[in-house]
Amino acid sequence: MAKMKKAIIILGSSNSNGETSKMIKFVCDKTNYPIVDLKSKNIGEFDYEFKNSNDDFLPLMEEIVTNFELIIFATPVYWYAMSGILKTFFDRFSDCLETRKDLGKKLKGMEMAVISSGSDKELKNGFHMPFIETANYLGMKYIADVHCWIENGNIPNEVKLKLTNFTKQIQ
Repeated sequence: MAKMKKAIIILGSSNSNGETSKMIKFVCDKTNYPIVDLKSKNIGEFDYEFKNSNDDFLPLMEEIVTNFELIIFATPVYWYAMSGILKTFFDRFSDCLETRKDLGKKLKGMEMAVISSGSDKELKNGFHMPFIETANYLGMKYIADVHCWIENGNIPNEVKLKLTNFTKQIQ
């Protein structure tokens, strides 16, 4: 059996125990990948004066680029896009290109994947574009994505199969 990648799941949801969390717990049962809940972190919005440089973003990025080869972003679909909390995290990648270029350089060569969940079974065209283009810009490799939904409070078998296939792609 091949060695499993060292990966981390970044949960970007306004609800730490919501439907997206159910999806990543399913993935974690198969991979044991650690989860970082952005709601539990103090990560301020991007500003051009880098006034938020003492919040949790840079230490988290330091941990990620030092210990992992794959970042899996997990987000609910809010208004046809990634969640606001995850968008704030993405905006802060600018810190890694300006004040902490050492971190930005370490992102190069890392891999990225996405788990999304929403009430619709199909995503609108363009949902993954910010992830794919961010990966390209940072020199990362975008390797996989999966879209999920809940039915009657549970993960349907169709989604379990999709998540199992996704898990095989990211290992």
